[in-house]
Amino acid sequence: MIRVALDAMGGDFGPDVTVPAALAALARHDELSLTLVGDEPALDRLLATAPSALRDRCDVVHAPQRVEMDERPSVALRTKRESSMRMAIDLVRDGRSDACVSAGNTGALMAIARYVLKTLPGIDRPAICATLPSLNGATHVLDLGANVDSSSEELFRFAVMGSVLASSIESRPTPRVALLNIGEEEIKGNDRVKQTAVLLEQSTLNYCGFAEGNDIYTGKFDVIVCDGFVGNVALKASEGVAGMLSSLARQEFSRSWLTKLSALAAAPVLRRLRDRADPRRYNGASLLGLRGIVVKSHGGADAYSFGHAIDEAVLEVRKAVPDRISSVLEQMLVNQPVL
Repeated sequence: MIRVALDAMGGDFGPDVTVPAALAALARHDELSLTLVGDEPALDRLLATAPSALRDRCDVVHAPQRVEMDERPSVALRTKRESSMRMAIDLVRDGRSDACVSAGNTGALMAIARYVLKTLPGIDRPAICATLPSLNGATHVLDLGANVDSSSEELFRFAVMGSVLASSIESRPTPRVALLNIGEEEIKGNDRVKQTAVLLEQSTLNYCGFAEGNDIYTGKFDVIVCDGFVGNVALKASEGVAGMLSSLARQEFSRSWLTKLSALAAAPVLRRLRDRADPRRYNGASLLGLRGIVVKSHGGADAYSFGHAIDEAVLEVRKAVPDRISSVLEQMLVNQPVL
């Protein structure tokens, strides 16, 4: 069995999203068992009508506290030891769960997970890695906000972790790795990016050079590496553009009866486009570098979206991602050149 702990109180909607998502995930994965951590009476009430075959694979652990979405990570770490987030991560540390999924406060989740689970040997800072849609599949991008200022050595480790994740999840033996930069030419970029490029060029990773922002979505690379400041800005800018285009399309299609008619004719194409680029299908960012699997769901996720975060956790457990990262990183660091 694969055992996953859910922070059932996390996110904007809490159990109203996490419980339906949990039941749907249990129906998809016969080998899955879930532990829902949170307000036991509320969770039991939502689980009461679930089919017994699913309910039997779902446990509830009562947590009297919850981490608020706007709570300072330091406060959550210090004062919320009985929160649903902390107790779910504790289950991973104690070996009672193989992974944790939470839609809660990102900063608090990273702080608590790092404190409770610790980092893998050779890793000083974990990174947030998300899968984003591209023209011919998906691109793994990290870091997306955990570390706003990273050294070249840390960026090198991010590249190793992202490559191992892509290799495991996508079944690609040599994922194409690139560094996010302001141009493809070797003379472009700051000293930190150039130094990271030297480390990657002398490694056994399939390093393919610099990537520009638009390469995130072309499918040219499998893994794109950057520090958390750059990555988070790129991610939020992309979300903003996607939202703007969606709003503009609705405005234009509703402008007149003729445009409404054209929208009706284009509906099948628009549905396929929506399905291919639906961000809910890519929900579930991995906190890489920890001695355990922790997956961060978007705080505003609905049940469908949160279910994909659970699927990501299940897949990472199957592929033993932390163990693979540790093994590959150990080999890489032995031969890593000194700048």
